[in-house]
Amino acid sequence: MQLFQYDTRQRRALGAVFVITFVVATLLTAFFHTQVVSGSQYALRAEENRLRPIPIPAPRGTMYDRYDKVVATSITGYAVMLLPTDSATMRATLRDLAPFVGLSGQAIERLMQQRHRRPNDLLEVTDDASYSQIAALEERRAAFPNLLVVERPKRYYPAGAALGHLVGYVSEVTREQLQLPRYRQAGYQQGRWIGQAGIEREYEFTLSGEDGARFVEVDARGRIVDPRSTVGALAPTPGKNVKLTLDLELQQYIHEIFPDTMKGAIVLMVPSTGEILALYSNPSFDPNDFVGGIQPSLWQALSTDPMKPQLNRAITALYPPASTFKLATAAMGLQKGIVKADTRMPISCTGGMYYAGRYARCWWKPGHGSLDLVGAIEKSCNVYFYQLGIRLGVQEFIERGTRMGFSEKTGLDLPGEVSPIFPTGLDWWRQRFGHRPMPSEVMSLAIGQGPNSQTVLRMALFYSALAGNGTAPEPHLVTGEQPQPQALDLQLDTAGLQAVWAGLKRVVNPGGTAWLSSLERWQVYGKTGTAQNPQGGDHGWFTGFAGPPGAPPEVAFAVIVEHGLHGSDVAPLATMAANFYLNKKHGLPFDPKPILRDRWGTPRCPYYTTCTVATRAAALSPVQPRFNSAGVQTNAPGGAAAPTADRATPGAQP
Repeated sequence: MQLFQYDTRQRRALGAVFVITFVVATLLTAFFHTQVVSGSQYALRAEENRLRPIPIPAPRGTMYDRYDKVVATSITGYAVMLLPTDSATMRATLRDLAPFVGLSGQAIERLMQQRHRRPNDLLEVTDDASYSQIAALEERRAAFPNLLVVERPKRYYPAGAALGHLVGYVSEVTREQLQLPRYRQAGYQQGRWIGQAGIEREYEFTLSGEDGARFVEVDARGRIVDPRSTVGALAPTPGKNVKLTLDLELQQYIHEIFPDTMKGAIVLMVPSTGEILALYSNPSFDPNDFVGGIQPSLWQALSTDPMKPQLNRAITALYPPASTFKLATAAMGLQKGIVKADTRMPISCTGGMYYAGRYARCWWKPGHGSLDLVGAIEKSCNVYFYQLGIRLGVQEFIERGTRMGFSEKTGLDLPGEVSPIFPTGLDWWRQRFGHRPMPSEVMSLAIGQGPNSQTVLRMALFYSALAGNGTAPEPHLVTGEQPQPQALDLQLDTAGLQAVWAGLKRVVNPGGTAWLSSLERWQVYGKTGTAQNPQGGDHGWFTGFAGPPGAPPEVAFAVIVEHGLHGSDVAPLATMAANFYLNKKHGLPFDPKPILRDRWGTPRCPYYTTCTVATRAAALSPVQPRFNSAGVQTNAPGGAAAPTADRATPGAQP
């Protein structure tokens, strides 16, 4: 039996002391962590709850051409916003603003729907207000007490439609784009303006910079207390500038001379470097129309226009290369050693030939007779190249064509380039058509027909390789410190290149299919082509290169005009553009009439239509042209010997 009972009060007191000590220690630890360890973090959260950032868009980097002329830049623009208020007041204010900022009834309803979705946010009426519009609103500030004007950078393209397909345009990022890894990882948010096409899209993360923000105070309900009072600001980081290989004045000149009623494209590049000097597609569009958001009516017009102005025909459209591809066939024969400059085929051209149960015609029905390789290039004789293709055989032909890149993209730093159509093997026919190729299939391929469709850029790259030492760097639009990788090697020796050059030179000499497009100061090497089109008129091609006489070529080119009749009809586009670039490069004055056809004469014949030599000679002088027994004009202007009209344009040009 215990004499003394244990005091339970002492035990409870000790327990209470322990609990109180533990609680106080826990609270002190939490307080220390909150105030000392994570104090700055919680203070920032409190500030974030109290403040709302209003983005300040970063000015996009400026684009310059090869001569430091501005291609695209950012200028001061203005956004008009309304402070949050009740629906009736908001609608009335929008109606009052309509005459000043060009709001339609549909636009007002769209803005009211946006206001209902986010009633506490600033309502952006427009982000592309002009200076005159802002001045008119500021004069009436008392009538719009809930109006807020914010300065923002605005994209501007000085050359307008001349650069539409090349530079592209900017617009607001879409919800679908925000789900893409490239934009999600970069932290892009709704409302951000991004490049949607062309250089603007390809170099988005170089040009875009980092947006800034200004902070305004909000109440517990998230309503902005005073949007005109800035609590703090984070300055935006401008985007980096980009220097292009483009010649802006050349691009504008092409835009001026390209027939505005016709569709087509032209590419000019430097053979030794792969630099793109001009890349133009017609019809085009003005990228300035997209700044601040394109009008729905204009977007509808662009989208439904049968001329398809948004299609970049230089890299996105495919065309049969026609006779311009005969130089690829010639290169294959030279590679294998089955032809040389003076090689003649066993069958003379009499207007066509039989092979493997098929009769294939030449474009010149009377026939060209017996020709060597140089003469076959000059006359564009189908029969000669039929036989060269037959000697190569289908399998070797497609193997060599594939190695030349005719089934691949060029690798240009511009979005939207498509892969050409060209057989990559004998199974290609079975996969596409369900049968193996017939032996005569090589005849079509040899003259640029059949399953063979190329981009204008791919043909420009091929002729760029011919213009050099048989190799060509990868084409590019933005300059870089590192040399471009080699994109094409034709594996031609000096003798092979000389044979090709000799044939191309004859094309623009008297008697050649494009000699009326020759230049006075510069030597042109070219090849015409006429691509059959089942939907209408034939497409006209002209490809080649040019430079100072007796010196390496300095510019390669390729041009196509849809439904442009014949290659000889569109050749002036290429030679005029080449002349413009070469004159500028060598410090010579601009020549408004550089080609032979214009030097002879008369404004009655546009440069993209065929005029006979006799017509131009007669227009130049009342003296009628005289011809000798060989059919050569003896009184041609400037002392030049000219073939007769029927020899200059003998029916359908190749």
